[in-house]
Amino acid sequence: MGTSTILPDLGTEIVIPVCAVIGILFSLIQWCLVAKIKLSPEKPFAGGGRHGYAESLIEEEEGVNDHTVVRKCAEIQNAIAEGATSFLFTEYQYVAVFMAVFAVLIFVFLGSVEGFSTSDQQCTYDSSKLCKPALATAIFSTISFLLGGITSVISGYLGMKIATYANARTTLEARKGVGKAFIVAFRSGAVMGFLLAANGLLVLYITINLFKLYYGDDWEGLFEAITGYGLGGSSMALFGRVGGGIYTKAADVGADLVGKVERNIPEDDPRNPAVIADNVGDNVGDIAGMGSDLFGSYAESSCAALVVASISSFGNNHDFTSMMYPLLVSSVGILVCLLTTLFATDFFEIKTVKEIEPALKYQLIISTILMTVGIAFVSWVALPPSFTIFNFGIQKEVHNWQLFLCVSVGLWAGLIIGFVTEYFTSNAYSPVQDVADSCRTGAATNVIFGLALGYKSCIIPIFAIAISIYVSFTFAAMYGVAVAALGMLSTIATGLAIDAYGPISDNAGGIAEMAGMSHRIRERTDALDAAGNTTAAIGKGFAIGSAALVSLALFGAFVSRAEIITVDVLTPKVFIGLLVGAMLPYWFSAMTMRSVGSAALKMVEEVRRQFNTIPGLMEGTSKPDYATCVQISTDASIQEMIPPGALVMLTPLIVGIFFGVETLSGLLAGSLISGVQIAISASNTGGAWDNAKKYIEAGASEHARTLGPKGSDPHKAAVIGDTVGDPLKDTSGPSLNILIKLMAVESLVFAPFFATHGGLLFKFF
Repeated sequence: MGTSTILPDLGTEIVIPVCAVIGILFSLIQWCLVAKIKLSPEKPFAGGGRHGYAESLIEEEEGVNDHTVVRKCAEIQNAIAEGATSFLFTEYQYVAVFMAVFAVLIFVFLGSVEGFSTSDQQCTYDSSKLCKPALATAIFSTISFLLGGITSVISGYLGMKIATYANARTTLEARKGVGKAFIVAFRSGAVMGFLLAANGLLVLYITINLFKLYYGDDWEGLFEAITGYGLGGSSMALFGRVGGGIYTKAADVGADLVGKVERNIPEDDPRNPAVIADNVGDNVGDIAGMGSDLFGSYAESSCAALVVASISSFGNNHDFTSMMYPLLVSSVGILVCLLTTLFATDFFEIKTVKEIEPALKYQLIISTILMTVGIAFVSWVALPPSFTIFNFGIQKEVHNWQLFLCVSVGLWAGLIIGFVTEYFTSNAYSPVQDVADSCRTGAATNVIFGLALGYKSCIIPIFAIAISIYVSFTFAAMYGVAVAALGMLSTIATGLAIDAYGPISDNAGGIAEMAGMSHRIRERTDALDAAGNTTAAIGKGFAIGSAALVSLALFGAFVSRAEIITVDVLTPKVFIGLLVGAMLPYWFSAMTMRSVGSAALKMVEEVRRQFNTIPGLMEGTSKPDYATCVQISTDASIQEMIPPGALVMLTPLIVGIFFGVETLSGLLAGSLISGVQIAISASNTGGAWDNAKKYIEAGASEHARTLGPKGSDPHKAAVIGDTVGDPLKDTSGPSLNILIKLMAVESLVFAPFFATHGGLLFKFF
């Protein structure tokens, strides 16, 4: 067995941080390019070359005074940015309290495994060696938990900042054409994607190196402590996703029901009191929430791979380069995504509306093809030709080409899931057009067709996930599954850029409507937004697919760590766990759906009250009270995010302590299996309803024109479908993938405690 790798350890120590820094620098360059667009009216033009340019702009605006439009855009942008910032600060205050409490729990539970002793103990997997005390694992797990949480919060916050910075700039660029607006929105998305990928990688790498100063040769203990990083990342993501999701949908549903259905005013009409809250919601839910969510997936898949590797030949032989294989894959991913991004912004220019969606699709295809080459290279230089991987108690021999296939299978499965999602949610294809067609006979048939579409859209993604699990597990046991998840997330920078692009262009459309820009500009932003809707659905598909793989990898690491030999479904302990686990996603969805419903109810009442009591509101002579609506959304989401969050965080603890590790393993398997299905169907149903409504509104084809225009009966039925789908696609669906991952990573972090002290009830009975 050769243990030497082509890339020396020193090379690894240089490559990883350098790639991360390149990612951060690239995002700063993109930020500077976006910042060049000014949001203050230009000084009066004194002849010269600029003069003609200004005239053409004003002419294109059809006589609207340029300065007032720019000023209005800037005002609206400020309002949205203020709302988003104040919401996130409120949310983070609550979350900080939770973090502190949970950090104490981690310390107490893990420290008590050996009764807080400070002497070295026998290693879990190799009793001939001595490892650092459990108390050290407790301290370092707590530190990495806090680091993961803080990194996750920063990722979400920076994403929200750039999104609220870029939305009005996208609107202003839309006056010069759809291509210019696309580039601004896409660049801003790239800022978030690269910052997040690079930050996640850099913090993880630095943490590993700092912990190594204490742990020295005890890699088993070191990487066990690192798992806290994934737990921190995901627990933040849960609150970001649930809180942000409730916020955005309460405002959206309230604005739609009263504005569109009752008052018959357009979607982002400035007369609608909930309109600012709705636009704030896009930023806190879809951007800050999504950012934290994908960061969590990334952190966890890295942690799962590292934990398994540390007890394989990589860890036993202290082979640093092969040990860092997951991080090297991510480093190459940053470089690949950087190249891919240039294809959209610099190498090719978009000129017409039709080119938007293909351009975003090419991003996925180009990054996947380039990444396959990148993975082959990393597997060749960073892995020995053959090595062993820990597989439930035995060491399994694996070759480097097999690991290359594991990562690639995950990568391509991600692409397939992305395309299937697009097929089911884009209004360019028959599924969404059929849903739109069913609106002829009213809202009921629309709902029936939409639900059927969502259920049907599970088939291919599930097969893709199943095949990638089978292939990667056959080749490299649980390590294979973990790196397959990492493969799916290796192009995270591009995935996030595409994903953040959606809410940014959605906001841009809202700003254009509120600033009273001409119909032509609104059409451009709508085209950007419709493409963004589909890409958001693709992003959710990636998040769900990777969550399934990550969660399985964590499950494997948990089973190894808790010293369970086999998980036998026929034993009652395990089977009751399976049943309860499969029920949890339903309970969780019920909580989040109800929260959106009750918050939307308050919002509808407030919007109605304003329309009825503020004189001159419908005529546009007086301004609505936006602040009250923003406050309603904020209060509702902060109150309502706590019960679902508590459900996810407490269940593994309660089950582990009272019922023990076997039942907990059943619970994790059950929640994984049912959670993935509900998440995929919910996201796609909601996305399809939304785009069916947009299909009717745009009236781009002969078929769509027979259903429209806005305000027709089929359109009203489509709006109802869209409103029902809102909490499905933006609250319940995306939060479920966090539920799956979070319970698994939490069980893994607390595994030493559950293995020694768990199962109290079965000890007595």
